[in-house]
Amino acid sequence: MSTSPKEDEESYHDKKRVRGAILAEQIRSLRPPAAIAVRPQASVLEAIQLMNRSRQGCVCVTEGERLVGIFTERDILTKVLEQGLDIKKTRVSELMTRNPEILTPEDSIAIALNRMHVGGFRNIPIVQLGKLVGLISLRDIADFLVEMFPESVLNVLSDSSLGIPTRPDGG
Repeated sequence: MSTSPKEDEESYHDKKRVRGAILAEQIRSLRPPAAIAVRPQASVLEAIQLMNRSRQGCVCVTEGERLVGIFTERDILTKVLEQGLDIKKTRVSELMTRNPEILTPEDSIAIALNRMHVGGFRNIPIVQLGKLVGLISLRDIADFLVEMFPESVLNVLSDSSLGIPTRPDGG
């Protein structure tokens, strides 16, 4: 069954409106998790243990409630391991990214995606009135999109031409 050019155009504009509405959605609607935080004096070992326990790819570094930095998995790989640092003696403050990019709960998903893409970030702290209130990750955005379009994402059949495995064993 074919559609008329007018129906195709209307469908196209409907899809654009839906996409625009989703991307304009505020970060707060994603219900991002609370950020895990350490003090600047914490050891890298403490930060790694906290990241592992909370299953997050970074820790925010705070003095009181004020964000002063972020320490990520990438810092562990590119600074700690590459330089052979002692994780018990090295302080997070020595390796963290100072004054990291931040978002507010009112910022849109589109802004978050833009900052993550342009900056190469997987996580961005959320700050409101100078206080750390959360953390948004690419995973949070992906989960939101899956929730919005479960049939479109969860019911996709694998396609061998894309190299997507068809069986749990990878075959």
